[in-house]
Amino acid sequence: MQRILIFGNSGSGKSTLASRLSKDHGLAHLDLDTLAWLPTMPPERMPLAASQDKIVDFIGANPGWVIEGCYSDLLEMAVPEASEMIYMNLPVNDCVENARSRPWEPHKYPSKEAQDENLDMLIEWISQYSDRTDTFSAAAHKALYEEFTGTKRVVTSNGDTL
Repeated sequence: MQRILIFGNSGSGKSTLASRLSKDHGLAHLDLDTLAWLPTMPPERMPLAASQDKIVDFIGANPGWVIEGCYSDLLEMAVPEASEMIYMNLPVNDCVENARSRPWEPHKYPSKEAQDENLDMLIEWISQYSDRTDTFSAAAHKALYEEFTGTKRVVTSNGDTL
């Protein structure tokens, strides 16, 4: 059974690819955005132990799955169970354009308008990908990819077929 991790910059196409693979192969789909944050304003990360419990529960409940997100610290928790890894390493400009044309994500925002209110912040965030040194950074994603010993591939364009 397939157990796939997908990661990369915001706007790289992680959710789109994960949704397609989930539907095409009958895999459960976990978007790490849904368990990485507490419902607070301003947003605050959920304690890692609580996120880990949810990841372990998801993996235990689903023999085949795809987990996607930009959180290297959370992805590392699923690495021992993963059979495959896909690193969405698109150019920043492509990620920005994807973010601008992103459809409404109802599991994250109450409306398309609320989602679009965060667009400027998201574009700034995407633009910092190569410069950041945190768990969301290109450096953290590259390290995660390089350490994985299973089947893995890098996607550099949303036109690449998998």
